[in-house]
Parts: sequence; C-alpha cells; structure tokens
Amino acid sequence: MRYTSARATGRTSAYDAARAATGDRRQRPRPTRPTRRAAALGTAVLTLALPLAACSSDGGGEDPAGGAGSSAAASAPSPSPTPTVDPDAYRHALTGALGPLDSALRAVDKADEGGSLDKALDAAATKADAAADALETARTPDNATTGNSQLALALRALGQDLKSAHGDGGRCATSPRVELGTAQGPKSVKEAGRTLTALGYDASLRLPRTEQAKHRRLANGSFVRDGSRGGLGRLTINNGTSSDAVVTLTRGERTAFSVYVRKGSEATVRSVNSGSYTVYFTTGEDWSAGKRSFTRGCSFEKFDDKANFRTVQVSGGTQYTVLKFTLNKVIGGNATTSQVPPGEFPS
Repeated sequence: MRYTSARATGRTSAYDAARAATGDRRQRPRPTRPTRRAAALGTAVLTLALPLAACSSDGGGEDPAGGAGSSAAASAPSPSPTPTVDPDAYRHALTGALGPLDSALRAVDKADEGGSLDKALDAAATKADAAADALETARTPDNATTGNSQLALALRALGQDLKSAHGDGGRCATSPRVELGTAQGPKSVKEAGRTLTALGYDASLRLPRTEQAKHRRLANGSFVRDGSRGGLGRLTINNGTSSDAVVTLTRGERTAFSVYVRKGSEATVRSVNSGSYTVYFTTGEDWSAGKRSFTRGCSFEKFDDKANFRTVQVSGGTQYTVLKFTLNKVIGGNATTSQVPPGEFPS
C-alpha cells in the first residue's frame, strides 16, 4: 500500500517554496516507501478508528462528558411512596375523640337551668377542647383531611361558646340555651360533621337543645312584689322609655312593693303607707319571674331624692301625698337618677 502526502494535492509544499526562493534545482528527495509491516500497522489503526468515528457521528455511543452521570442517575433508588392511612384506623381515632364529648353534651341537654347547667357547660367545654387536640394530631386519609381540619376548628369555637353561655349567672343573664341557640360554634360543628359523615366517617354529635329568645312580659300595673299597704298615699309612674320597667320602693332594707309598667304606659299604686322611700327602677326585655329580672338589655337605676309620703289630719279632712315619677327624661323635670350595680338592686 502506498501513501501520498496530503500537502502535495493542489498546493506548493513548504519544501518546494524554499527551493524556488534559493534557486536550488536539485531533485526533491523521494519519500521513503513504507514497509509492509508499517502498511499493515496503518491499516489496523484505520480499521480500529473507523468504528469509533461511526459511533460518535450517529449518537449511538456514550457521551464522554455526561454518560457516566446519566448512568448514575438511572441506577439511584426511587423514593418509597407515602403509605396511605387506613380509613378504619381514622374512624377509630374519630370515635375516640368525639365519644367523651358526646357524653358531656348529653349531660348539658339534661341539666336543669342554674348551677347544674353551668357545671355541665364547663365540663363539656373541656371535652370539646380535648377532642380538638386529638383531631389536630390524628393521621387522616386524603379525602378526610379538609373535613378533619374543619371539625377541629369548629370544636374550638364550640368550647368557647359553651364557656360563655352561662355568663355570670346574675341579673339580666340570658338563658344559656338561648345563648347557644344564637352561637356559631354549634352550627359549625354540625356542618363539619355532615361533611365527614358523607365521606363515610361518622362524626355526628348530639348537641344540647337550645331555645329561642323569649319576650315574656307582665300585664301593666302587675305587682312583682307587694307588701302590706294601708295608707292613703298614691304613686303614679309614667314609663316613656322604649322598654318595659319594674319600679321598686324600699324603706331601709325592706322592699315595700314592686310594680310592672309597660313601655309607653302609666300605672298607679294606691294605699301607700306614710314614710320615706328610695325609688329604684330597672328596664329591659323578657321578664324572668324566677330571677325577678329582665334577661336582655337591662339597666338599673334609682332616683337620687327620696319619695316622702305623709298623711295628716287637717280641718275638714285628711291630707295625703300624691307623687308622680316619669322614668324618661322630660323638659322641666326636677328628679335626677344614678346607676346602680345589678347586685345591689333590690329583689
């Protein structure tokens, strides 16, 4: 096999250019003919190089720069899938969280109004908070995650409503069952419970019974309390306020009488005994005979001046006191009033 230099094709070689510049006309030395061994070796090299070039040109071979990285990535272990929560396990957790609360709410439902009901409300509030704690840490199936969170939040609100329902238990205290009837917590618990129950997770609770706000009133001029009256004095009360009122007269620490006067009405008490009286009055809505107080929108006041009733014999007859009190402010009125703490208002 014979090789021809690539430089001799179509060009003047550097050797020929040098000869022309020096005027050397000697014959250019002829390249040495390769031996058969060298030719065979060259053929072997070309034979080995061609497959490598072919592999590079068609992209079928490994990329020297990125091939090793691609192989490593392909051999890395894939992450294990997150195990799903067993629905039955969640149902068990749900029952464990709501069971004690359900029992406490049933106790509220059965309790009589007063100290027994207040105690039951506080116990149920504690159970509601405990149930919320349990649900917040419970593992939930994917389809129950949102409903579980909603129920936990609703139980927190229910706990607050149960705590505040009974108030201070004093005068002008709305019935706890009326308070719960207007609270948002029980409504939220029902809604969240229905969502989970529809998915197959029983989250039902027996919420305590509630009551609508009442509007109890006595007849105008009715006596809430009436002591012994045998005098000649007369008291007229005009209620020009926007609420019903109860007016109470006391002598010292004893209540002489209390009379109910509806808004926009007037009532008269006769046969008032002689003496000096303090005049109290309370206004509001929904009169509770048991508490002897209104349950909503209450105010408690007294007149600063005493009401003095006298009966005297005069020539030709008897003189007695006739007084008139107006509960609302009027032009030309000469009576001032002061606020009274509810606990100091006479019953």
